[in-house]
Amino acid sequence: MRWEGGRRSSNIEDRRGSGFGRPLAVGGGAASLVVALLVMLLGGDPSDVQIGSRTSPYSDPATGGSGNVDPQQEKLKDFASVVLADTEDTWPGLLEPQGVRYVQPRMVLFSGAVQSACGMQESAVGPFYCPGDQKVYLDLSFFDELESRFGAPGDFGRAYVIAHEVGHHVQNLLGISRKVQSLRNRTSEEQANQLSVLTELQADCFAGIWANHAQKERNLLEQGDVEEGLGAASAVGDDTLQKRARGYVVPESFTHGSAAQRMTWFKRGLEQGTLEACDTFNARR
Repeated sequence: MRWEGGRRSSNIEDRRGSGFGRPLAVGGGAASLVVALLVMLLGGDPSDVQIGSRTSPYSDPATGGSGNVDPQQEKLKDFASVVLADTEDTWPGLLEPQGVRYVQPRMVLFSGAVQSACGMQESAVGPFYCPGDQKVYLDLSFFDELESRFGAPGDFGRAYVIAHEVGHHVQNLLGISRKVQSLRNRTSEEQANQLSVLTELQADCFAGIWANHAQKERNLLEQGDVEEGLGAASAVGDDTLQKRARGYVVPESFTHGSAAQRMTWFKRGLEQGTLEACDTFNARR
């Protein structure tokens, strides 16, 4: 992925080493480990997820909240800033015909745990978007986890993660998030899960839209990048995570979509590059 010469975003808020890095370990055990693995997905409102307090696997004993920074993380910060800036260049022109003004989200970098408008969250929830403050939250250590634990290496796989969260921001601006939340509050748990899946798949498709325009307008992609993006989408499929955590799959409990679904919708956005192509809610019917 050709990112080194790209514009850097001014919307980065660096809270690493802010003192929230090492929450007290209370409870835990095998059950909380399973939950942590299952919620280590991309997107959604993590305030819906109840996680027992425990020591975050992303807390860096070397920093201890002191502000010391790993040089590799500084490179990842630079990368995240470039990808965020590229999404800022992509979405205004796509939303203007819809009568929607694109408000640039801020990206909060944190380590261990972070306070958001969606409550205090640990790194174990993975990257997330909070509609309450219109911010994307990212512990850069997730990228190491994506490669080492889930076998999804590469710059473009990481870019997919960021573009997916920005996709949730786009849903928020379009009013989709509000409508989905209203419906979820009036349905059964299984139906609410299905709505969550459709929301997440649409954010995957929106990530594909970004990739389409990044390539068409700025020639950002290199050979193998699409495969990296598809690999990342597959790695965070509900079936992939459940099989890893439990040894079996429970489709009715899916909240983000299967590996195949996530790859399909990301690829659809990538190939077609339009909002109309990403209507997961009507495509279901």
